[in-house]
Amino acid sequence: MLNRKIRIAVFVSGGGTNLQALIDAQKSGIIKSGEIVLVVSNKEGAYALERAKNNNIKAVTVARKNFATVDDFENELLKVLDENKIDFIVFAGFLAILSDRVTSKYPNRIINIHPSLIPAFCGKGYYGLKVHESALEYGVKVTGATVHYVNEVTDGGKIIAQKAVEIKEGDTPEILQKRVMEEAEWVLLPKATEDVCKKLLEE
Repeated sequence: MLNRKIRIAVFVSGGGTNLQALIDAQKSGIIKSGEIVLVVSNKEGAYALERAKNNNIKAVTVARKNFATVDDFENELLKVLDENKIDFIVFAGFLAILSDRVTSKYPNRIINIHPSLIPAFCGKGYYGLKVHESALEYGVKVTGATVHYVNEVTDGGKIIAQKAVEIKEGDTPEILQKRVMEEAEWVLLPKATEDVCKKLLEE
């Protein structure tokens, strides 16, 4: 179909800086094979929802605490994805772990950005500042970010792209987090999103 675009849902939990990078990339034409049509947050009041609204993107909250069971929570997520005819999901700072009930319905159609060079500092419990604290404690000289496919194993899916970022003398976890975002995450995630969308269009 001519001019068809992959319908993208971005999953978020917090401020949405990676979401902003994706929105900016869509506006500048880096992302052209897909379109962000939905933002889903698992946290009520996440600032990422405001970013979506400011850019006329539909935003919904599906909070785990509002559901009796994980199954109910995931059923609601699947229903929202279905209603919005979503082809592809991007985790941009999404801190909930989804079971294979969700991931198996979107094989090679969910990607995540992780703020380290996987397999270093990844897996259960490694998210946000914890990743950068661990990198500094360990004394590594280089860190970075990784975009990978999402499967039922935390940070376990096939790697799509990585970018290294140098650790500098005097870095704090906060300073390092900012540098990894600016130099790696905001570059890698939009590019990987476009690459996967393009691939999906060719299927």
